[in-house]
Amino acid sequence: VSTQSTWGLLFGFAKNMAEESYKGKIRTQEGDLIQVENSIINMSELIKTKLESSSPEEEILLPNVKTAILNKIIGFCKYAKENPLAEIEKPLKSANMQDVVSDKWYADFIDVDQEILFELILAADCLGIKSLIQLGCATVASMMKNKSPAEIRPVSYTHLRAHETREDLVCRLLLEKK
Repeated sequence: VSTQSTWGLLFGFAKNMAEESYKGKIRTQEGDLIQVENSIINMSELIKTKLESSSPEEEILLPNVKTAILNKIIGFCKYAKENPLAEIEKPLKSANMQDVVSDKWYADFIDVDQEILFELILAADCLGIKSLIQLGCATVASMMKNKSPAEIRPVSYTHLRAHETREDLVCRLLLEKK
C-alpha cells in the first residue's frame, strides 16, 4: 500500500467522520434549539435542502413543530436509519398496526393519541420524511378500517385543517411539486 493511498484512505475516513458528526441546528415552536446529526438530517428533504442553500451555522426555523414532536421524529429517524420501514401493503390487511408493519417497534412508536398522531403526520409532511408520512397515514387508515361512516366521524381530518397554518400549506405544496 503506497503512502499516497494510505493518506487517501485516512482523509476519506476523517471526511466521513466529520460529515457524520456535523450537527444541524433546528429551532422549534417553543424556541428550543435542537442539534441534529447529519445522518438524521439526510432523512428530511426540507432540512437537507435548507442546509444545502445556507451556511452550516444558520439555524433552521420550524415554527409549527413542537419540541416534543421533533424529538419523537428524531427518535424515529435514528431507528429508521438502521432499520428501514418496510413498504406498507395496501390495502391494509388489518386494523391492528402490529399486523400491518413487519417491525413491532414501528407499531409501538405510532401508538399515540390522535392529536400527537396528527402532529407527527403534519411535521413529517412538512419535513419531507416519507416513511413517517406512510406510517402515520397507515395508522389513520387502520383507525377507519372496517368502520361505518358514523364510527369514522371521530377520526376526522378537521384536526389537521384546524391546525394548518399558511406555512403548513405552503410547505406541503412545495413538497408536492417535487
